[in-house]
Amino acid sequence: MNQSVKENYSIMFTSYPDIVSISQMRKMLGNIGVSLSYKLLQQRKIKAKKVGREYKIPKSSIIEYLLEEKT
Repeated sequence: MNQSVKENYSIMFTSYPDIVSISQMRKMLGNIGVSLSYKLLQQRKIKAKKVGREYKIPKSSIIEYLLEEKT
């Protein structure tokens, strides 16, 4: 079942690039707040790289986070 859920998330997010911004991540997670977005990144619940002043967030990290929250 886990694989089909992962496939569903991949299909849901096809319109997003492989590397997303904070604002795109917020939309993917149901329009969560800015503070919660940064908290998830700082606590490394969603894996990302900080390049300069911006976070580069792999779409796959968001899908992994969503799958972890389901279990």
